Amino acid sequence: MKLTGPFLFILATLMIDAIGVGIVFPIMPDLMLRVGAQSTAEGALWSGIMMSAYAAAMFLFGPIVGSLSDSYGRRPVLILALVTLTIDYVIMALAQTYWMLLIGRVIAGMAGATYITATAYISDIAKPTERSAAFGMIGAAFGIGFVLGPALGGLASGLHISAPFWIAAGLSALNVVFGIVILPESLKPENRRPFGKRDLNPFGTLLRAFVIPGLAIPLICIFVFEFANLVYPTLWSFWGREVFGWDGITIGVTLSAYGVLIAVVQAGILPQMTKRLGDFKTLIIAMVAAVIAMVGFGFASAIWVVVVFLPIAALSDMAPPLITAFAANRVGEDQQGVVQGVIASLSSVAAVVAPLVLTGVFEQFVGEAKWYLPGAPFLVAAVLVLALAPLVLRLRDHDNRSSN
Repeated sequence: MKLTGPFLFILATLMIDAIGVGIVFPIMPDLMLRVGAQSTAEGALWSGIMMSAYAAAMFLFGPIVGSLSDSYGRRPVLILALVTLTIDYVIMALAQTYWMLLIGRVIAGMAGATYITATAYISDIAKPTERSAAFGMIGAAFGIGFVLGPALGGLASGLHISAPFWIAAGLSALNVVFGIVILPESLKPENRRPFGKRDLNPFGTLLRAFVIPGLAIPLICIFVFEFANLVYPTLWSFWGREVFGWDGITIGVTLSAYGVLIAVVQAGILPQMTKRLGDFKTLIIAMVAAVIAMVGFGFASAIWVVVVFLPIAALSDMAPPLITAFAANRVGEDQQGVVQGVIASLSSVAAVVAPLVLTGVFEQFVGEAKWYLPGAPFLVAAVLVLALAPLVLRLRDHDNRSSN
């Protein structure tokens, strides 16, 4: 797919979105103390509640935002979402209480159109055979953002605890101007559908999406894979400290390395593999890589294991854009927004539930556990990915039809 101005804008939007998320990581403990947390443990709990609130807002409003873009077009919804995110960063910068931060996170979740509408925009302008590679470029933009975000946040916090938020607000505001100037509408009037009361019910939207012929399987695959893959952001720091005694710098370096690898895989390797092997075979490779990496980390006891399996883990991140492409190719042009909204909502549900489950498993296998196995959450994740095999195999027929 050609790197046109609108496509570059979409990539910039998603990269800035990822920077805005990652820029908070280095300052989160100090930020929680600033708004009243009495200890690191209490700050961690408050931070977890904020993450869940953000994911819950994404779940509730994701399909609604997607449906709005199906009705009124991608451009106005996307630009409005960027304006909302700019305001959210300003709120976060000025917040002196925990409740203001919490409100800011909820607003950010409600404005999740940056991802939802951006992916729908890609579905509009990309041919069905190009969508997996295009979604891979989206993953690369996120990977770059997650590399730059923590580094930028750590450096900016030396100026002031609120400086990272002001930087994120400035980047988002510049992107608003960029979008107004360069972004055309991608959804043709004849491909739009009316927005109705039923679109206000996210649960109803989810149910309707699951009954669309052929869509349930990729949606289930996305949910389960995202659930399993959350083992990395949820437990990487705790696992690294428990197994290797890593400090914060080492944890940050390994996460940045992972982000670089993801960007390389999604921007460079994924398009070439789909071109040569097709979407389905590439997806199988990604799923196998996921299981191998998770099992490797599950039993890791030496640094060289991390060095070997981290690139394999990055290969597994080809799975989400590929499954997303399967989902996008199974619906009409007037339903791309709602499908991307449903996918975002399912990812949000996984983001709410998976940390609770996976940290519970971790707690059971460390400390006073009868069987000491800090990598147990990775093994649980591997089992979940393996359980998807029968469903993934059923995607083969659709891949064959798309390539004919």
